[in-house]
Amino acid sequence: MTNQLSRMLGERPWLLADGAMGTNLYNMGLVHGQAPDLWNDSHPDKVRGLHRQMIASGADIILTNSFGGNARRLRVSGAESRVAEVNLGAARLAREAVAASGRAVIVAGSMGPTGEIMTPVGHLTETEATEIFTEQAQALKRGGADILWVETVSAIEEMRAAARAAQTVGLPWCGMMSFEPGGRSMMGVSPAQLGALIDRLPYPPLAYGANCGTGPAELLLALSGFAASGNERPLIAKPNAGVPRYHDDGLLYDATPEVMAEFAVLARDMGVRIIGGCCGTTPAHLAAMRDALIRAPRGPRPSTETIMARIAAAMAASGPSDE
Repeated sequence: MTNQLSRMLGERPWLLADGAMGTNLYNMGLVHGQAPDLWNDSHPDKVRGLHRQMIASGADIILTNSFGGNARRLRVSGAESRVAEVNLGAARLAREAVAASGRAVIVAGSMGPTGEIMTPVGHLTETEATEIFTEQAQALKRGGADILWVETVSAIEEMRAAARAAQTVGLPWCGMMSFEPGGRSMMGVSPAQLGALIDRLPYPPLAYGANCGTGPAELLLALSGFAASGNERPLIAKPNAGVPRYHDDGLLYDATPEVMAEFAVLARDMGVRIIGGCCGTTPAHLAAMRDALIRAPRGPRPSTETIMARIAAAMAASGPSDE
């Protein structure tokens, strides 16, 4: 049976993924050092409300509040025994927000990295990582996630482990790495290497790409490296909204809605099919991105020079974000 994401990609030239979860929750009262995932139980109305804001701003895909919901990351908060509870709650809150919206929106079960370094550099094996991801994925599926959304990964071994977990639970998935300013992930993986890996996985993702990083221009440059792999799967672009700063006791990022709107149009013109925002991306950013994607005529594929010049011009014209 065709899954909802494949159907929507077959019907539309682009889909809008949502914005940030963690940084928006910090600005809603989450204390630094607290696990955002635990708010599914302690502050469900705020988590559900943020989902509703993202949907109202135009999101076609919303990510569950479960980025750090695996046992190794929850162990930091003494909650490693609550994996099922945390992820069930995350998926159910997102499903409730979608039900209230009255339109088709995909619930993507967010799965971030384990938080540990894989062998041979570190001590976590692929088998252990697969077990960790599978436990989380099973709960997200039970809670109603349509797909799994594996993001901010830096190691090939961890991406393989996530693929095996998705295969085990029988859910389609999407996979993203985060790339540093030098064009490689923290563990040295290049965009071309990730692109080449995707089709070699025993259970390939529906779409793949990059998220997080240092800002929209840098992420677009990383995405251009996927072309070298020859992989033709749909691409995802979900960058941070620039660089963070503190303002009125809140955490803000320097890319305004206008900057993220320019990014969205550039990404679309590069052929990216799923476009969204990561850390610092608010509902206001998302609304501006959707409006730009609808209104701006499609242009030629932008060059590296065009990407840098247009993002720099948008940053200069908009000034600091106070959203």
